Amino acid sequence: MLPARFRTPLFAAIVVMLLVALVSAGKSRHRSPAKCPTIKLKRQWGGKPSLGLHYQVRPIRYVVIHHTVTGECSGLVKCAEILQNMQAYHQNELDYNDISYNFLIGNDGIVYEGTGWGLRGAHTYGYNGNGTGIAFIGNFVDKLPTDAALQAAKDLLACGVQQGELSEDYALIAGSQVISTQSPGLTLYNEIQEWPHWLSNP
Repeated sequence: MLPARFRTPLFAAIVVMLLVALVSAGKSRHRSPAKCPTIKLKRQWGGKPSLGLHYQVRPIRYVVIHHTVTGECSGLVKCAEILQNMQAYHQNELDYNDISYNFLIGNDGIVYEGTGWGLRGAHTYGYNGNGTGIAFIGNFVDKLPTDAALQAAKDLLACGVQQGELSEDYALIAGSQVISTQSPGLTLYNEIQEWPHWLSNP
C-alpha cells in the first residue's frame, strides 16, 4: 500500500496528468505521414537532363502557383508530350537550363517532376532561389483545375513540409502577385487564396 502522503487527491491528479501527457506525446511521435501524391520523375516523362544545376538551401520559404497556358492533359502519354514540348521551348528558345517549374500537375492528379525539390527553377523572377514553382497544366483563367489536380497540389505541399523540403511556415503566393503575368489564371488565383499559408502581401 502507498504511504498516506501519496494517496492525496492532488497526487492522483498529478499522476493522471502525467499519464495523459505521455500518451499524447506517443501519439504525436507516431502521427501518420502525409499522403504524398504520385510523382512521375523526369526520366519517366521523357525529359532531357538539365543544362545546369543550381541547388537551393532547404527548407524552401515560398511556394509560387502558376498555370502553363497550354492544353490540359490526363495520362502519361498526353502529359509527356506537353512537357517535352515545354522543356524544349524553355531550353532552346528561352535559354533556360531546364523546364522552368519544379513540379507540374495534370488533370488526373498525377504530379510530374520538373526541376524537382531542392533545385532552382526559372518560374518567378526574384523567387527562383528561395521558392518552389508548381504549375497546373492548362489554362485556368475562367475555370478551376479538376478536384484531383487540386488535391494533388495540397498533398504535395503537405508532403514537402513533412520531408523537410518546405518550411513549416512556408508562404503560398501566385505568380501574378510578384511578376507581370496573369498566371495562375483568375479563377485558380481566387481558389488558392483559401488555402493554408496564403500570403496576401508578399
